[in-house]
Amino acid sequence: MRLSFHGAAQTVTGSRHLLSLNGRQLLIDCGLFQGRRQETYERNLDFTFDPKRIDAVVLSHAHLDHCGNLPNLVRRGFDGPIHATSATIDITDLLLHDAAEIQESDAAYLNRKPSRRGEPPVRPLYTVADAAAAVQRFRRHAYQETFEPVPGALATLTDAGHILGSAAVVLDLEEKGRRLRLVFSGDIGRPGMPLLRDPTLPEAADVLLMESTYGDRNHETTEESYAACLDVFRRTSDRGGKVVIPAFAVGRTQAIVYALHQMIDRGELPPLPIFVDSPLASQVTDVFRAHADSFDDETRRFLRQDPHGSAFGFDRLRYTRSVEESRAINDMPGPLIVIAGSGMLESGRVLHHLKHTIQDARNAVLLTSWMAPHTLGRRLLDGQSPVRIYGEMYEVRAEVVAIRGLSAHAGQDFLLEYARSVRGRARQVILVHGESGPAAALQEKLSSLGFGDIRYPAMGDAIDL
Repeated sequence: MRLSFHGAAQTVTGSRHLLSLNGRQLLIDCGLFQGRRQETYERNLDFTFDPKRIDAVVLSHAHLDHCGNLPNLVRRGFDGPIHATSATIDITDLLLHDAAEIQESDAAYLNRKPSRRGEPPVRPLYTVADAAAAVQRFRRHAYQETFEPVPGALATLTDAGHILGSAAVVLDLEEKGRRLRLVFSGDIGRPGMPLLRDPTLPEAADVLLMESTYGDRNHETTEESYAACLDVFRRTSDRGGKVVIPAFAVGRTQAIVYALHQMIDRGELPPLPIFVDSPLASQVTDVFRAHADSFDDETRRFLRQDPHGSAFGFDRLRYTRSVEESRAINDMPGPLIVIAGSGMLESGRVLHHLKHTIQDARNAVLLTSWMAPHTLGRRLLDGQSPVRIYGEMYEVRAEVVAIRGLSAHAGQDFLLEYARSVRGRARQVILVHGESGPAAALQEKLSSLGFGDIRYPAMGDAIDL
C-alpha cells in the first residue's frame, strides 16, 4: 500500500492523491492548480502519473481545486468510474461545463490577437466535449453507503459539512492479508454554519490524511461576521452606494443569499434591491433546492415557516441570467447589492461591476473568501491602488472590506477535534491542503496531543502505509 501526492501538497490547490493497492491505482480527487494563469495552465496540462493506469477516482466534493481537472484526465486516457455523492455530481456537472466554456472562449480570444500571428494556436486545457465525457463516468453514492472502487478497498463517504454534497472518504484497505483504515478528510466544514449539517467525525483510522488550510487560526463566529456584513450594507446604503460581493458560485453565494433573507425577515436590512448576477450560481442554487434533504435542522425549520418556501428566494432578490440584465445593473442608481462571480475576481461578470463602481467612494467591495496570491482579489485585500481590470488601470476609491469569518473550512480548534476522534488508533497523520505556516502550527498542536508520526509531504512524495 502506497500513497503518493500529486497536488495540494505543501500548497492549497490542485488536490490529487494516488493510492496504489493490489496492483491497482485509485485517485482521490483530481483538482486544478489555481494562481497565475500561464503557470497553472502548464501545471494542469500534464499529470505526474499516467492517467491510463488509473483504475478509479473517488471525488470528495465539487470545488474546482478538487474536481476541475477530471475532463483532462479523461482526455488523457482515463476510462474508469468516478465515485461521488449525488449532490457533488450534480454540481460538478455544471462546474466542468462552465470551466470548459471559459477555457474555449479564452483560447479563441487569444488566438484572435494580432500579436500571436504565426504562432501555434492556444489550445484549451479541455473542451465542453471533454467535460461531458467526464460526467458520463460518474457513479452516485449516498452517505454511509459502502462500495468497492478497486479490489481490496471498501469506500464509505461521510458528510464533511464543507459544501453541499462534500464528503470525507473512509477507505478500509486489504493487501496480502494486511488490513488498514485510511480516512481522507476532504475539506472539513465548520460546525454551526448555516444551511448544512455539521461534519461527521471519523470513528477510527489507522492513517488520517487531513487538510490543514487554517491549521494556525480560528475564525470569527458566523454571527460576528454577518453582523459586520450588515454594517457594510447599512453604511453603503446611507451613502446611496452599491455593494459588490465577489462570490464563488458554489456554497458562498447560497450562504450569503440565505443570510440576506434572514436579515430581511428580522427587519434589519435597508430596503434595497439585491441581484445574484451569475448564471452558474443560479444553476447551482437550483441544485441546492433539489437537495434540501442535506440541509441542517435549523434551515428546514426556516423553510417550513417562510412564506416563499425557499432559503434562496424573496421579494427583493432577482437572479439575472442574460447579459442584457447584467449590464442593466450598472445603469441603476444605488443603493443596491450585487453578488457575482468569480470569487477571486479573476473572471466573470463581477469584473464589469467592479469596473463601474471601484472609483466611487460611495460604493463598497465586500470580500468574504480566501484570495489566492496573484489574483485581483488578493491585490484589493492587500490595499493596492490602482488595479488593472480588463487591461485598464482603476483607482480604488470604493471602500474595500474583508470579512474573514465566513470560511467553509474548519479552524484550528475543530481540526484538532477531528484528529482527536481517531487518536486512540491512528498511528500516522498526513497533512495536505495547507501552506507551510498553518501546517506547521497544526503539526505542533497535534504533537502536543500525543500524535507521534505526523507527515507534511511535498509534491511527488510517496508514503508506504
